Order: sequence, then structure tokens, then C-alpha cells
Amino acid sequence: MKNTYYPAVFHPEEVGYSVFVPDIEGCSTQGDTMDEAVEMAKDAIGLMLEGLSEYPQPSIPSAQTLAEGEFVVMIPFNPAEYARKNNRAVKKTLSLPAWLNEAAEAAHLNFSGVLQEALKAKLDM
Repeated sequence: MKNTYYPAVFHPEEVGYSVFVPDIEGCSTQGDTMDEAVEMAKDAIGLMLEGLSEYPQPSIPSAQTLAEGEFVVMIPFNPAEYARKNNRAVKKTLSLPAWLNEAAEAAHLNFSGVLQEALKAKLDM
């Protein structure tokens, strides 16, 4: 999956920037430096969109109403990249033929590892 770019409004503070993403309700953060604010915005977008089957359509940067000193930065969001970075295990129950289970155990295969490799190959990841 490719990046989706969300416009984020950056407001300079005494130290750093406060940031909000108008296309995602409640999505705001801050950072002490520009680099930190951008990274925090990526994380905030990921947290707000995590678990959604559809993502809000990003608006164009020129559609944003800005106060004096504010500016827009386009923040890339890639759901697959975010999921990998914020990896958490999910337990799955599955069934397979007994003969295949016995053969895999005899070969000392790691079932989770094999399943992950197969899913990545199937999904071209």
C-alpha cells in the first residue's frame, strides 16, 4: 500500500510546534523540533486511524484556514509501515491436517514464523 498524505497545520510555539490534522477529528500533537513534530504527527495519524477499515480522504493543503504564523506540512501515512513499526502480536487459532502438524513438529518448524513468512509472500510484502 502506498502513502496517503494528510495536510497538518503547524502552529509555532515558544518551543517547538503544536500540530493538528484537520481531516482526522481529534488528531493533534506537538513536538519540540520540526523533525519531532513531523514524527509525532505520523504517530498521531496512525493512532487515530488504527483499526479503521476506511480512512478519511485527505484534503488539499490550500483548503486549510490558517492563523498568522501557521503553515501546512504534508504528512505521509502508510498503514502497512505503521503496523510494522508498531508491531503487536495477535493470537490466531487455526486448523491443519494432523499429518502436516506432525511433519512440521518433526522438522522443528516455528509455526508463527512460517505463517508470517507465507502471509508476507502472499501479500507481496
